[in-house]
Amino acid sequence: MILRPTGLAGCHVLEPQRHEDERGYFARMFCADEFAKAGLDPRVAQTSVSYNTAAGTLRGLHYQKAPHSEAKLVRCTRGRVFDVAVDLRPESASYGEWTSEELTEHNQLAMYIPEGFAHGFLTLEPQSELVYQISVPFVPDASEGIRWDDPALAIPWPSVDHVTISARDMSLPRMPA
Repeated sequence: MILRPTGLAGCHVLEPQRHEDERGYFARMFCADEFAKAGLDPRVAQTSVSYNTAAGTLRGLHYQKAPHSEAKLVRCTRGRVFDVAVDLRPESASYGEWTSEELTEHNQLAMYIPEGFAHGFLTLEPQSELVYQISVPFVPDASEGIRWDDPALAIPWPSVDHVTISARDMSLPRMPA
């Protein structure tokens, strides 16, 4: 597997290296030792799935506040999504900056999102599914988020016919100043 830095410290895109033959291919999608050597958190405390019936489903931008901050490895196993990570670490040189990647079942890319980042995505195809490997257990009281359409971030979300977003996500605050 190849860990490709995104330009935001600690945030990477993971690209599998396929070993192909007449049967198909084999590719490593996660390696705790390689993550640790790259300075990434290799812990996996839980695995979750997000299934989205419609194209235009927007989820995020979510994070867990300290001391329950989480690192995530996010992969699209079905469909296609525009995946976004936002650096919320006040001490970071890239504070308030974001990165994005199109994740699809075909390109098999994954986004590694370190602690201190918010995460969100927009489905670009119906029946899109994401699988998350998360470093710490979910703590409902630590769950936070920021507005997906915050002008301070100016994320150029792809145009879709209709956006479906939860009432909770619509009421999230803007980026902390």
